[in-house]
Parts: sequence; structure tokens; C-alpha cells
Amino acid sequence: MSILLNILTVVLILVSLFLILVVLAQKAKTDGGMGGALGGGMTEATFGADTGNVLSKATINAAIAFFVLSFVLYLGHIYVRKHAVATGDALPSIAAPAAAHPAPTPTPATPKKP
Repeated sequence: MSILLNILTVVLILVSLFLILVVLAQKAKTDGGMGGALGGGMTEATFGADTGNVLSKATINAAIAFFVLSFVLYLGHIYVRKHAVATGDALPSIAAPAAAHPAPTPTPATPKKP
């Protein structure tokens, strides 16, 4: 199960990087921003006139994959933790009593020498 969680974590990192790049490659509605700097005009040459639709669909699909993978990893970690406690593979919990601080002892007043 641990290997599967590690593989899904790597896939989640790749999906999140792809999501970041797709969002940055989109042109803003005012034709400014990072889309022009990261090749927003080049995507029109690659995907044709429907560049907005292709990038929007890619963004939606990447966002759905990101949330599904995050939720699956969350459930997987809960599963691993519950089975580790049930089989005794978890670290033992040691109850330590709270240490009481001793009350400060008053120092006797020393008489002043005249």
C-alpha cells in the first residue's frame, strides 16, 4: 500500500505542475499577463482557433484529477494509519505524567549589618 501511495504522490506532483503551466499559458481576457510571456500566442498556432477551449478543458481535467488524487491519498493515509494501529506496526504511545514543578522555597531574610 505504501508503494501505491508513493506512486500516487508522484502523479499528484506531476498533475499539479501541469495545472500550474496550463493556467499560466492561458491568455488573459485583456491579452496581458503571463499568457503572452509564456507563449500564449504560440498556443493559437498549435491548437488553432479553439485554443481557449483546449486550454480550458485541460485546466478543468487537471483540476478534477488534482482533487481526486488528493482525496484518494487522504483516504489511503487514513487506511494505512488504522491498519498500522490494528496490527501493532505503529509506534507505541507512552503516557508520561505531567511533572509538577516544586514550589519555590522562600529564602530567609538576612539581617543587614549596621
